[in-house]
Amino acid sequence: MAYTNNNKTTLFSPYKLAKFNLSHRFPHCPGIYTDEQVEAWKKVVNAVHSKGAVIFCQLWHVGRASHTVYQPGGGAPISSTNKSISNRWRILLPDGSYGIYPAPRALAAHEIPVIVENYSQAALNAIRAGFDGVEIHGAHGYLIDQFLKDGINDRTDEYGGSLTNRCRFLVEVVQSVATAIGADRLAVRISPAIDHLDASDSNPLALGLAVVQSLNKLQTDLCSQLTYLHVTQPRYVAYGQTEMSRNGSEEEEAHLVRTLRKTYQGSFMCSGGYTRELGIEAVTLGDADLVSYGRLFISNPDLVERFKVNAPLTKYVRKTFYTQDPVVGYTDYPFLGTENSDRVALARL
Repeated sequence: MAYTNNNKTTLFSPYKLAKFNLSHRFPHCPGIYTDEQVEAWKKVVNAVHSKGAVIFCQLWHVGRASHTVYQPGGGAPISSTNKSISNRWRILLPDGSYGIYPAPRALAAHEIPVIVENYSQAALNAIRAGFDGVEIHGAHGYLIDQFLKDGINDRTDEYGGSLTNRCRFLVEVVQSVATAIGADRLAVRISPAIDHLDASDSNPLALGLAVVQSLNKLQTDLCSQLTYLHVTQPRYVAYGQTEMSRNGSEEEEAHLVRTLRKTYQGSFMCSGGYTRELGIEAVTLGDADLVSYGRLFISNPDLVERFKVNAPLTKYVRKTFYTQDPVVGYTDYPFLGTENSDRVALARL
């Protein structure tokens, strides 16, 4: 049911690539590990470049945030730990239902270099497809975050325990990818204060600073800065379904982000529930060099133009965020001046 149909290969079938066993860890997510996928991505990248824009490919390994139905041979998802994600979270299954997360398998230390190499190969594929660079997803409770956070990582080897050890996997991935494609084509995303998918840490500020200091050292060793560091502010609860939930006070969040911003030696990007006004404020006050928008961009394909002229925004429909329909909730939102009665315009969310 997961990835075969009467033993026939489908778009989401596992793929044996040399010594790597590759598979989709989430339904309807695009990959970049086959030649066919690289060729398909070229069309997307060329369309973006034709508009004079820049496009990065986010490299995302979900680790334990997967299910046996998506794994080669029905095996357990891999992680830093054998602990499963708690039942307050659910995973989308191929039939559209939601299930509980199974127990993962903790990677042995000798297996980790293969995962690091996976990231490097994916980065090379992205550059071959024409992407301007890649963003390493080290946030939101996925594989790299499962090594970073002490609420998940219970290892006693060189990848667990101290902050240095918990940062080791991320550092190895960044170093490997930078060697493969160049540091100036590489960005990193982290979320030290977000507990999405049970990814909690006892000291988010200390963790964030450890990551930043590790990246600063890497940049010095490589004699080149990364493209940017992307830090997500806290805004998630179970299912990530609300807009107003907070893990801490606004003052605590601001202190964490500003401290990381001041410590990081390079371009600093923020994301997480920003409105037009909050984005302007963040850049004006020097809290960020760049502000990333996701949900608002989905429902406003001309978001930058709307921000420039302070035009009303089209409200997004959350239930269509993760559907596989190529049009509904994806390309059917109107451009400024072409709104229809089916969409509700709001000046501020």
